[in-house]
Amino acid sequence: MTNKNYSTEIRERWGDTSAYREHEQKTKNYTKEKWAEANYGLMAIFAEFAACKASGVSADSDEAQALVAKLQAHITANYYTCTDEILAGLGKMYVADERFKKNIDKYGEGTAAFAAEGIRIYVEKK
Repeated sequence: MTNKNYSTEIRERWGDTSAYREHEQKTKNYTKEKWAEANYGLMAIFAEFAACKASGVSADSDEAQALVAKLQAHITANYYTCTDEILAGLGKMYVADERFKKNIDKYGEGTAAFAAEGIRIYVEKK
């Protein structure tokens, strides 16, 4: 799911938040290449979640928890400050919204649920 495809929905749901305003400011001068780089990096992390899951480790493993930290840092660096509260909400959305779930699960069935569980554990530990 790209911001361009869902910009109206995103604006309606989160347009009055500071994260949305920060996102608008941070990305306003992104080139097509920068968007591709940021989005590719994000999806590469989900591919890593899939590989982690496939290796048989649990969502509370050091490997999975490091991926959650990497995801949070990537979002903060490229889109907006990803607080623990926002991260927790994203984790829930990754499994509740079929569009996100389908996009993430293209790396392997259950990847979205694995990432969401890793995020839940990560945030609870803090």
